Amino acid sequence: MRVWRELSEVPTDLGRTAVTIGNFDGMHLGHQHVVRRAREVADTVGVDRVVAVTFAPHPMAVLRPEHAPAMLSTVEQRLPMMEAAGVDDVLVIPFSREIAAWTPDEFIDRILVGALHARAVVVGANFRFGNRAAGDCNLLRRAGLEHDFVLEEVTLDGGPQVWSSTYVRTCLAAGDVTGAAEALGRPFATRGVVARGDARGRELGYPTANVPVAPGAAAPADGVYAGWLTVADGPDAGVTHPAAISVGTNPTFDGDRERRVEAYVLDRTDLDLYDREVEVAFVERLRGMVRFASVEALLEAMADDVARTRSIVGA
Repeated sequence: MRVWRELSEVPTDLGRTAVTIGNFDGMHLGHQHVVRRAREVADTVGVDRVVAVTFAPHPMAVLRPEHAPAMLSTVEQRLPMMEAAGVDDVLVIPFSREIAAWTPDEFIDRILVGALHARAVVVGANFRFGNRAAGDCNLLRRAGLEHDFVLEEVTLDGGPQVWSSTYVRTCLAAGDVTGAAEALGRPFATRGVVARGDARGRELGYPTANVPVAPGAAAPADGVYAGWLTVADGPDAGVTHPAAISVGTNPTFDGDRERRVEAYVLDRTDLDLYDREVEVAFVERLRGMVRFASVEALLEAMADDVARTRSIVGA
């Protein structure tokens, strides 16, 4: 899969394409449906390549940073998921206020027609674009008549609640990792480099991989979860371990302020994961975060957390 990070990187000899557009944050089932439909439409109109157009950073982070959503994934994390869904090429537009000021017609002329030679455009039915979100599917359909491309509107997926990145964030904020997984088509996961912490877990007999929550990144509500830890680099890259996972600030011990994800790999005290990249996936919430009156009470709860994790993940 080719990835272009500037308009100038798009080959000038690029043939006609099927284009799909969106933030694709999390690549949930709704996004996957849109991409699959883009592949079907590409075959119908006789073009070989599906190009996904996305933005970095998220437009809200530029226009109204105080209201920018917590991100479910980075662009780099999305790329393999986009490829697996059927995308051939990705154009990552470096979003800026200048681009935000483009009219819908400018966006169509510069991106869809000028750079990507769209023969088909496939978007969700609620798609909006251009300055002040003035462009919609009706405008795209009219532009297609002028520029020789067809528009395909994809009905939004989901049950009573439409699957969306916003819905996934709402689930995570409530600690509902099961609901988030249903919309994503996989467990929600956070990724990062294991940092050295205060080693309290090791002292208590439960050494944890401490993964700080990156600024602006989404994470489940504070609490304890059953899930998995996968090593992302080194000779054992790809190896997955069952894990009991804590999200929060360790309220039993005074002084902790940094919110973090701490994963205890079941039955392993020998793993050295410091400075290595790992992915922590959340399967089921066990309980909320509690300030225990004593270390003994905490240890009793941790033993129960591990037993329940073992039952849930089948370890």
